[in-house]
Amino acid sequence: MTIELDILQSLGLAIFALILGNFLKDRFSFLRTFFIPSPVIGGLIISILVLILEKSGIAKLEFDKILQDFFMNIFFTAIGLSASFAMLKKSGSLGIKLAIAIIILLPLQNIIGVSLAKVLGINPLHGIAMGSTSMTGGIGSAISFGKIMEEMGAESNITIGVAAATFGLLAGSLVGGPTARRLISKNKLVTKGSLSKENNFDIKSLTNQKTLTKAIIIIGLAAFLGTFINKILAKTGVNFPYYVGCQFGGLIVRNIYDSLKKPLDMDNIDLVGNISLSLFLSLALINLNISAILGLAGPMLIILIAQAIFIALYTSLVTFNILGRDYDAAVMVAGHCGVGLGQTPNAMANMEAIIEEKGPADLAMFIFPIVLAIAVNFTNPIVITFFINHFS
Repeated sequence: MTIELDILQSLGLAIFALILGNFLKDRFSFLRTFFIPSPVIGGLIISILVLILEKSGIAKLEFDKILQDFFMNIFFTAIGLSASFAMLKKSGSLGIKLAIAIIILLPLQNIIGVSLAKVLGINPLHGIAMGSTSMTGGIGSAISFGKIMEEMGAESNITIGVAAATFGLLAGSLVGGPTARRLISKNKLVTKGSLSKENNFDIKSLTNQKTLTKAIIIIGLAAFLGTFINKILAKTGVNFPYYVGCQFGGLIVRNIYDSLKKPLDMDNIDLVGNISLSLFLSLALINLNISAILGLAGPMLIILIAQAIFIALYTSLVTFNILGRDYDAAVMVAGHCGVGLGQTPNAMANMEAIIEEKGPADLAMFIFPIVLAIAVNFTNPIVITFFINHFS
């Protein structure tokens, strides 16, 4: 029996997953210690229960996915609104260094995938599907390039890529927090505080219906602008995720405000953005295809576990050192683990989880999503195409 959940029913179950995640995180210290995001905790439990229902023959649940994309786009619009060029000047060359760390990882992921695929006796193109195609690229990239590789004779490449990306969605949240925690503890790192505010205000004293409504209006108009930016980006021929236009819409609006010397209420904008992130992750995780992970063959598990171990080592030895070995660098390590195995929301959730416990990291939260959108979306398709042509 198939049960189709409508938009509100899907949202309701996602909210229940979020409540469950918060409840468990408050009661189990190891979840806080390793910075596991609450939506990941609750969402994973719900997805396992959904799998049990399906495998037992009781019911198969199908979720409405409209709100999942909606909340993701709202979150990245809010991120874009934090992108002040005036603040960027404070980062110096940090953005370039981050881009280098991100770009270097892409071919290395494919080298690991292809090398292990050959050792294990499977098609090298499947190794590429389990490299930067699905790890950094995500499900959309796995499907797009999977079609090309299937045409080259790599049977079931799309299924393999999507399963790998599904594995990465979970692993990205589980690896990032512990890796950053080890760096913070080992190096005795502390937050530099907030760079965008001169005083620390109580968020509750600033939030009311008027201020929250104004924040929602600004985010909505910035996202509206982003829809037109997406049309421009589509003409470049590069496959940009939809949220990129929304993020740049937020960036433009923020810097128009800055040029007019008008302040933005970032407390409430961040509040709306963070709520959207939590709901997006909850919606994505309750819909996680656990059966695809359980159905992975032995060689696939070996490759994917190797990718998870490698990125923990790479970000600790390369990303952390390139970015300056400070608190913001450790926060971006968590983000790099999140996106290097899962998707951009994993990265942002990883960083938010650390910030919630250890304090603000303004440079990390500003620089990472912007550099990521440019570095990955421009370079990963080129890297993947090179490896496909070489190993086809």
